[in-house]
Amino acid sequence: MELSQIRCFLALAETLNFTRAAEQCGVSQPSLSRAIKALETELGGELVRRERGRSHLTELGRMVLPRLEQALSLTDTVKAEAIDFSKMTTATLTLGVMCTIGPHRMIALVDHLTRRVPQLELRLRDAPAERVVAMLLAGELDVALVGLPSYPEELEAHALYSEPYVVAFAPGHRFERAESVTWADLAGERYLERLNCEYTMYFEEAAGPFDIDLDVRYASEHEDWIQAMILAGLGCACMPQFLPLYPAIRTRPLIEPRLRRTISLVSVRGRRHAPVVDLFCRLCRSVKWGDSAD
Repeated sequence: MELSQIRCFLALAETLNFTRAAEQCGVSQPSLSRAIKALETELGGELVRRERGRSHLTELGRMVLPRLEQALSLTDTVKAEAIDFSKMTTATLTLGVMCTIGPHRMIALVDHLTRRVPQLELRLRDAPAERVVAMLLAGELDVALVGLPSYPEELEAHALYSEPYVVAFAPGHRFERAESVTWADLAGERYLERLNCEYTMYFEEAAGPFDIDLDVRYASEHEDWIQAMILAGLGCACMPQFLPLYPAIRTRPLIEPRLRRTISLVSVRGRRHAPVVDLFCRLCRSVKWGDSAD
């Protein structure tokens, strides 16, 4: 069954006149007759009957009319949605974000994207780095922003910016008088462990196994809890420079070894993307992120 046949039948059902139906469809009358005949053959019965120069729908024609009207309507709807999708008047982007990435680095990019695609539905999925990678490979995400030392070979990573690790502490802490803090200086300090942080991976890549004896007093997956406790003077924590959520938090560079992490735009190699995903990737690559100095 072809759409042209359905259109011919619907025009004939409306006009009950082969000549006017052919004109409405922009075809010759013999072409319209052939289309109706082919449709009747496929449906197994007569749809339109001519009697004494007049045409009317048969019982079968009346029965299939609403179904064929619905089929054509749905087809037109699908075409309109496809056109909107290609033009990005409506679009959905599912973006994975590693949960230790500071949101303020991304707000300007998201704002620019929504200005380009006003009807964009942006779905943010934040999770620890390994979980984001797993969701990306499983097809649950379009693209992701992740900061790991390495990625599975199925993924392609485009570096966006890098940032050093710092030690975060409350105002008045002894570290405030120093220009930098060594990892050895953390020994004996009350420590607040960020369970989703990936700094040990970078440490081991730079200096071997992470064997620093930290006096862990509290551990949490939630950055806001860790940082609230820092401000309450309950301990210090290691974190990426751009992460702190509270302006009052003080930080100093961590050295010996000096660690940096790279935040990358990560996607699955060879996977075809919707236009809005391609646009987001182009915007990410064009932004001047500006690496942080140590």
